[in-house]
Amino acid sequence: MKKKRYDNQKLIPVAVIKAAANGDPAAVQMVLNHYQGYIIWLSTRTMYDACGKAHYVVDETLKSRLENKLIHKILEFKVR
Repeated sequence: MKKKRYDNQKLIPVAVIKAAANGDPAAVQMVLNHYQGYIIWLSTRTMYDACGKAHYVVDETLKSRLENKLIHKILEFKVR
């Protein structure tokens, strides 16, 4: 049987998800912190200097847009 990727990762507790969906700033921050590594990975860009050497940098504008989109979707989320 194939092992799932998220077996070693801690999941966000349901109570935190409910609180974030209800607009609790601390809970929203916990969700953002949980996804911070993925957001940074998505917003990393390769830049080349004058010599052609590659440098990896975080595009802060894209990072901010991804965080804002996540916050928007958290607040839209309907919990049963």
